[in-house]
Amino acid sequence: MAREQRLDPEVELIWEDFHAAVNVPSEQLRQWLLTRGSGEQAFGPDPDLDLPEPGRQILAVLRKRKVDLTPADVEVMRAAIDRIRVLVDERPGDGNADDEWRHALLDLGHDVLVER
Repeated sequence: MAREQRLDPEVELIWEDFHAAVNVPSEQLRQWLLTRGSGEQAFGPDPDLDLPEPGRQILAVLRKRKVDLTPADVEVMRAAIDRIRVLVDERPGDGNADDEWRHALLDLGHDVLVER
């Protein structure tokens, strides 16, 4: 019989907020980060290790089950939620047409063009 694991209610809320804020599927985020991290340097033997931060950490959390979260993962989720909220609140005058702003959000796994 499977044992049901209980999580801290705060972690449950952070999990929900994180997955609402990070609206890009993990494989799409990985592809975006690989593109952003490629630059002029070649990839190492494990391309995932060359992904830019904090996107790599966010991607690692997206690949986990809720019951497998560590305290460090919870901090990554909190930081991502906070940073996404700040960037969305600081929406530039030209909005979605501002590539720098939109790319900063995409680096965190949030696409302003995705409607929920």
